[in-house]
Amino acid sequence: MLQWIKKGKIFTPQQVIGLDWLKEFAQAPSTLILDDVVRVYFSCRPLPDVNGQYVSHSAFVDLDRKNLYKIVRISDQPILPMGDVGAFDEFGIYPVSVIKKNQGYMAYYAGWTRCESVPFNVAIGCAESDDGMHFKKIGSGPVLGYSLHEPFVISGPKIRYFNGRWYLFYIAGTKWKIVAGRPEPVYKIRMAVSDDGLNWDKNNRDLIESRIEDDEAQASPDVIFSNGKYHMFFCYRHSENYRSKEFGYRIGYASSENLIDWTRDDEKAGINVSDHGWDTEMVSYPHVFELDGKIYMFYLGDQVGKFGFGMAELDGILG
Repeated sequence: MLQWIKKGKIFTPQQVIGLDWLKEFAQAPSTLILDDVVRVYFSCRPLPDVNGQYVSHSAFVDLDRKNLYKIVRISDQPILPMGDVGAFDEFGIYPVSVIKKNQGYMAYYAGWTRCESVPFNVAIGCAESDDGMHFKKIGSGPVLGYSLHEPFVISGPKIRYFNGRWYLFYIAGTKWKIVAGRPEPVYKIRMAVSDDGLNWDKNNRDLIESRIEDDEAQASPDVIFSNGKYHMFFCYRHSENYRSKEFGYRIGYASSENLIDWTRDDEKAGINVSDHGWDTEMVSYPHVFELDGKIYMFYLGDQVGKFGFGMAELDGILG
């Protein structure tokens, strides 16, 4: 079993002053390691409108590479604008994953649109940047959208580059389940592969077996290579009453030697809810990265990151 030492909360959106579009949530943290700082991309929200509906933006915070508790910079505007009327990303950019490509950067993001019979639908878009701060969409539509066997909720992108190929880990909806008169999404972890980062071949199967129930929802597949194999950290929840401690998000773990066949072993994940503090009800949306010889995890706590993200450090090796 892995052992993570919790280091506390790193970023709290409620402490940011003067940015009306960044009032709550710091969801799905994902890093870009630069020379002097660790840039952490996350998704946030302004306060809800008069009808109680949210939109989502994506931003970044730069942390001092030598002291991850020290905030050097917070983006003064969203890294991407939301889409035009009728576009797949009209109402939200969440989450986002950034990777260096040649002399610039590529971002893969989930674009949200509102629906009538269910609350939303999602597809994955792509954008590019010269500086990693301001991104421009490569087109008005998604690079990975709904398809014959993945009919809705294509979200949660995590972009990786292994062995000369691009890998996009994401989630795909399997059903909308009506719970107490409210539609709740069920989604599983999937993967697509590309030679250029734009044209994708879907694997078309679930990577991680369900454990707690058939309708278990899985999210945030985050993959890192270490000591000869691939390690995936992800989160999962029950399909009903998951806005609670008993059935809420937990962090799971799986490993693979070929990126296709994964062995799930949640007991090895090594991190769970705390007895007190900001993450007593749930832990979710893990992002694991190596920095100067150490392995860290950024993750969300209660209410899926409404009050920010925290950090844990691995005690030992990732093997």
